Amino acid sequence: MMSLSAAAFSLLALHLAAAGLAAAQGRRRPAPPSARPFVCLLRPVCGQDRFDRETLASSFGLDWPDYEIVFCAAREEDAAVPLVRELIRLHPGARARLLIGEERITANPKLNNLAKGWAASPARMIAIADANLLLPRDYLEQLAAEWRPGVALVSSPPAGGRAEGLWGALEAGFLNGLQGRWQLAAARLGLGFAQGKTMYLDRALLDRQGGLAALGGELAEDVAATRLVRAAGGTVRLVPRPFTQPIGRRRLRDVWARQLRWSRIRRQGFAALFALEPLLSPVLPVLMLSATAPLMIPLFLALWYGGEALLCRAMGWPAGRRDLAAWVLRDLMLPVLWAATFARQGFEWRGTAMAPAPDRPAA
Repeated sequence: MMSLSAAAFSLLALHLAAAGLAAAQGRRRPAPPSARPFVCLLRPVCGQDRFDRETLASSFGLDWPDYEIVFCAAREEDAAVPLVRELIRLHPGARARLLIGEERITANPKLNNLAKGWAASPARMIAIADANLLLPRDYLEQLAAEWRPGVALVSSPPAGGRAEGLWGALEAGFLNGLQGRWQLAAARLGLGFAQGKTMYLDRALLDRQGGLAALGGELAEDVAATRLVRAAGGTVRLVPRPFTQPIGRRRLRDVWARQLRWSRIRRQGFAALFALEPLLSPVLPVLMLSATAPLMIPLFLALWYGGEALLCRAMGWPAGRRDLAAWVLRDLMLPVLWAATFARQGFEWRGTAMAPAPDRPAA
């Protein structure tokens, strides 16, 4: 029977292997896309955040021969509407428009907001990008480069950048060294998962299933998209390096609420994988070592966080002293966060209560 010490170091080996796989994913250099079709860039807006002027402005001037930008707002009085209109005026040569209104096709307000843009665009290839994502000039080039036979959706987790303060670094730590690492590692093994932050797809697949409404059967559209693509025999492919989401300053309670929401989404969408999440924190293996080999704990932690630091530096993610403190805090939070997920199902997102469909139990 495996000793507690051996089990602890086996978890360390898994942690380091994931970091190595993620780094290998980041080193990939895809060939240029074989085709450059007309693309609709769909960007939903809801409220206004600190970096919105920069992130929404990054929609313009992309290195792509033919694309349109369709901004979607649910209401005329939304705080982002004046900014979007100003940006469109500042780029008169762009094929850009703002659509306002909400069609309640699902319980998901983001999908309801996007429905009008989905219906209005003649494009077959659609790129959906959240408002807080900073698009590099080769954004569409990177997405299209991953399109090949068998691929039904190209996606990417966000990379937390420009974090301010400890709580901002904590948010970035969740996005990068934890969620980003494991998503990129899975993608390296051919097990890509869609991320709602950015999705690039051929609309024909969804239209055969009923359009955007087909993504409303889960708590989050990315879970539904992953299931739909796999059920259709296709695969989800991730770009090598995640696109940046500027973080700025955060409050601890907001970081907790956001992570709890995502945790409930994972529990409902991928229950078997969610059951293993306590193993992603060093808390359990450190407890194992404290009972059998306490003198090994410093070496264990040095290897654990050293591996994360090397990954973050290889990917260009924050990896300073403040970030190390944030990683430790994140890992102490993980078991508590995991347990808190079972307090109830569903969550509230931007004033909308969301819960699993009655025929899809959480676990």
